[in-house]
Amino acid sequence: MGSITSSLFISLDGVIESPEKWHFPYFNDEMGAVVGEQMGKADATLLGRQTYDEFAGYWPSADPEDPFTQAMNGATKYVVSSTLENAEWENSSVVTGADDAAVAAELTKLKETHHLGTTGSATLVRWMLEQGLVDELHLLVHPIVVGTGKKLFEGGATVPLTLVSSTTFSTGVLHLVYAPAPAPAPAAGDATTPAEA
Repeated sequence: MGSITSSLFISLDGVIESPEKWHFPYFNDEMGAVVGEQMGKADATLLGRQTYDEFAGYWPSADPEDPFTQAMNGATKYVVSSTLENAEWENSSVVTGADDAAVAAELTKLKETHHLGTTGSATLVRWMLEQGLVDELHLLVHPIVVGTGKKLFEGGATVPLTLVSSTTFSTGVLHLVYAPAPAPAPAAGDATTPAEA
């Protein structure tokens, strides 16, 4: 059985948009090791439509001698979209469906044979959290208040999570790992028999 792991750079005020504007002063070997480990675990990448379009517009024409370019272009990629008909970027396939349930079923099927990792794609990550599809959520919380920008947790459903681990880097960045919270046990006297349900 595979998994879906989502990793995001996030500010103290929950912003995930344009990390290139505030993230780099905090990048060090500790964070690089975490990012590298996550990339190494995944045998395929999940992307939302916006992130896919940005990446597909850049990586195919990037320096072909750069090992990271080779890794990005050569990786197996799945883009989740209700509007994209054909993913032309090398090794890319479209995951779609008639409704949320159909898309969730497709991703669940992919999880049977793949360890999937997301890159960016905050809207997709939020939706997958709401669908209960994310097995591990890695948040690299930067000690900076950005003030404006798209946030990960805005306009979504309530999603209980369990803290699996917490590591503080020398830069003050927190590496928080969450998993889905177990379903609460029914309170005493709340249990119903199938006939009553």
